[in-house]
Amino acid sequence: MRITLLAFGVLALLAGLWGALGRLGWPLPHGASLAALHGPLMISGLFGTVIGLERAVALSREWSYAAPAASGFGTLALLVGAPEAVGAAAYAIAAAVLAGGSLLITVRQPAVFTGALFFGAIAWLAGNILWLTGHPVPDAVGWWLAFLVLTIAGERLELSRLLPQRRGREPLFLLATGLLAAGAQNGLMTGNGAILFGLALLVTTLWLLRHDIALLNVRRTGQTRFMAACMLAGYAWLGFAGVVLIVFPPGESGFGYDVALHAVLIGFVLSMVFGHALIILPAVVRVGLRYAPLLYLPLALLHLSVALRVGSGLAGWEAGRKGSGVITVIALLTFVGSLVTARWRDGERSRRHENTEAVPGV
Repeated sequence: MRITLLAFGVLALLAGLWGALGRLGWPLPHGASLAALHGPLMISGLFGTVIGLERAVALSREWSYAAPAASGFGTLALLVGAPEAVGAAAYAIAAAVLAGGSLLITVRQPAVFTGALFFGAIAWLAGNILWLTGHPVPDAVGWWLAFLVLTIAGERLELSRLLPQRRGREPLFLLATGLLAAGAQNGLMTGNGAILFGLALLVTTLWLLRHDIALLNVRRTGQTRFMAACMLAGYAWLGFAGVVLIVFPPGESGFGYDVALHAVLIGFVLSMVFGHALIILPAVVRVGLRYAPLLYLPLALLHLSVALRVGSGLAGWEAGRKGSGVITVIALLTFVGSLVTARWRDGERSRRHENTEAVPGV
């Protein structure tokens, strides 16, 4: 069942990327129709399903799997041409179940990080309800981004307990959470909403750089260093998105909306996915994965795509924006290919080892 639910997330990813390329102007079949669903498919269809599945595995309650199942159904409904309200309603149900599971975890283990995960689920629900009730996607984006930022930051807060505790750790985190909520409530398309949300991203970045374990782990080797590199590169884009929201409010600048959104979703969130995949996928779907230095290639491509999108937006270079989308797709495909290659090499080594042991006298 877990693999089936994860497949819904992969389907949303593929459809969302197809829509993203159509949105950038590539002449693809059904590109225009999927372009309108690009945001919901990526945030609710992909990240909502994966986070819901991860939380269901952690909770170990059968009913909690209704969250990824509902978001998977929402994705299928949108892709087969059902009214948007059907998909939005399914995503809202998924968020409500995730919020219920997160609340149960918070009651079991009261802490700031569990509260952050709960509030993140509530933010996802708020964004989905806005979309369900006919509001345009930009009105819901603030809540959707808050969902992803709080989920990731809450998990990093949990890990930061392994470090010596510095002053201001939890107050600074709570300040960032409050600013996120205020910015999302006012809306990224309003001047004060964009500024509040931008400040929230800057405070979150400051917190991560000061209190997260990645700064220590980047000095190590192998998988630990790779994961830390993913984290730190993502934090840089998160802070950059905060600056862009303040300097180029989305309500006044299409550049500000496009760059800030993709700096968070690609530069920050997908970088976190790259870093956590080696831990989350084995735990969720019980697939053995191994680190390989080759993984730095897709990571570099991912961040190159964001840099190209930012530079092309500043220069008004449309071909560069279109090319950035292609590089993002290549980065994701290369990441999957690198994981498959590393696993295949592991299997080859194991088979050679078994054959060697089977030869008498060796």
